[in-house]
Amino acid sequence: MVTARHDDMIRRTSALAALSLFALVSCSSSDGVSNSTPAESSAAATTQAEVAVVTDAPTTTAAATTTTEAPTTTTIAAGLTYAERGPYPVGFTTMVLPAGNEVAIWYPAVEGTTGEVTYDVRDYTPDAVKTLLTADIPATFTFEAGQDAAAEPGPFPVVIYSHGYSGINVGSSFLTAHLASWGHVVAAPQHPARDLAAATTFQVDRDPQKSADDVLATIELLRSQPNADLERVVLVGHSAGGGTILTVAEQSADVDAYVSMASGAFAAEGETPVLPGKPSFFIGGKLDAVIEAGRTEAAHAAAPAPSRLWMLDKVGHNGFDDFCTLGDGAGIIGLAEASGLGAFIDSNPGFRALGEDGCKPPNIPVTEAWPIINHAITAFVREQTGADTAAVGLDAGASSSYTVAVEITERLG
Repeated sequence: MVTARHDDMIRRTSALAALSLFALVSCSSSDGVSNSTPAESSAAATTQAEVAVVTDAPTTTAAATTTTEAPTTTTIAAGLTYAERGPYPVGFTTMVLPAGNEVAIWYPAVEGTTGEVTYDVRDYTPDAVKTLLTADIPATFTFEAGQDAAAEPGPFPVVIYSHGYSGINVGSSFLTAHLASWGHVVAAPQHPARDLAAATTFQVDRDPQKSADDVLATIELLRSQPNADLERVVLVGHSAGGGTILTVAEQSADVDAYVSMASGAFAAEGETPVLPGKPSFFIGGKLDAVIEAGRTEAAHAAAPAPSRLWMLDKVGHNGFDDFCTLGDGAGIIGLAEASGLGAFIDSNPGFRALGEDGCKPPNIPVTEAWPIINHAITAFVREQTGADTAAVGLDAGASSSYTVAVEITERLG
């Protein structure tokens, strides 16, 4: 006879088996709800070394005398030009690819749009895992956006985001929502071949073309959206997503440039990787133990010019996604431990290392790295799509804008 206790043991054993890959959120692999219409009022192009923000003080009238105070000027360092949220309110919606996987879309919304969107990482895990993650600590991430808000007509340049192995399509919302606020339609397909659900059920498909096809299909999906300008397309990929975008950039004439975050390029031992002949930007963390700094640097060295490289000190692998804000700052590992699964995690130290990479000292808090990442990638995308006539705050001088060291390398000719 199967007792309730025995049944519970079976359930927990099954769930723990699934959890064995749960800590691999956004790590690298060698493989490479509504249907609202997302919708440029182009912001003025900026090419100066520093940007002056002028605020007019109020005019005070007393009897027949009017006194106008002189405007105050705040100087913004070039490397922080795009660190703050942009001029557009953001809308958020989802669409579905012909294969059935979801595409998350952030886009410039009409003036006056407000709201917040929250995702719960547990919702992206199989039921067997979700039932164990019961701790009352942060498992959600919230970004400013109006759900299914009316879109600005545009058209706006397009950014396609590709998540990493064991990742989710909304997993770098700190960046994707930010790019939308600066006048871009940002679309992120879920990669069922290597997402969190696939990894935790041992159903990963290591054919790199599968995830590349998701990105190619997303480009085709956006052709029906009048606010999306497919004459201007930049790809952004994190970790294994960095490998995916290399494949797509090689295969698609629609792609103008790409950004590789915490990733590298793969080649047979002793061979030099061949990278697409399109403008590129590699950005990584010096403390990344999943994709070591040398791999990102080598990919940049192999890429045809023009190519840029930024390496951020005290930043690890998950500095480029939202997950270190979960689990009281310990990431998904913290959530698992607080749910009573610490002994299991301790028995698999590799899982702990992957799940926590970038979340704890000596890494800086990810929220301190995000303004740097947001500025750098926004500036690159604006340069490549013509919103800026020249790159703003991307040369070596930008490093002086930050309290953390940033090594900047350029090969522009």
